Amino acid sequence: MPSAQVLESKKAKVEAITEQLKNAAAGVIVDYKGISVADDTKLRKELREAGVNYYVEKNSMLRFALHNVGLEGLDSVLEGTTAIALSNDDQTAPARILGKYIENAGEKSTFSMKAGFIGSDIYDAQGVLALSKIPSRDVLLAQLVGSLQGPMQKLAATVQAVADKKSAEEVA
Repeated sequence: MPSAQVLESKKAKVEAITEQLKNAAAGVIVDYKGISVADDTKLRKELREAGVNYYVEKNSMLRFALHNVGLEGLDSVLEGTTAIALSNDDQTAPARILGKYIENAGEKSTFSMKAGFIGSDIYDAQGVLALSKIPSRDVLLAQLVGSLQGPMQKLAATVQAVADKKSAEEVA
């Protein structure tokens, strides 16, 4: 039986994880087995630069915290080596960065996605992999602006041509 002090520290840890999960817009749970220290350092740096909080956590602690925020559907993936990546802002950043790492690591790597969530929606490994293919919000906005820019330029040129034609007719 654990002492009262150990039990209190575990409860505090679960509360801290619960708070992080409540503030998270999205999260991805991975099996970090098979990643080298150099690759892990590089991956953590990339995640940190994107505003993603990534850390290794005990399955039991994570299970309690996930239950506290209503994400009970992730119990089945909380086995073996587990790390979690949480983003407070960008809903696709954790999946996108981890998916890119897995893709670049190749088939020999055992690093893999277990599951993920966006808000209260839970995704299995295949769903998270599909999310990883979605471009970032900034890229999507740039694509939208680019697709709107062409027709607007054509409209402006047409309006200018009509205005030039009318002014030429008035002069004549």
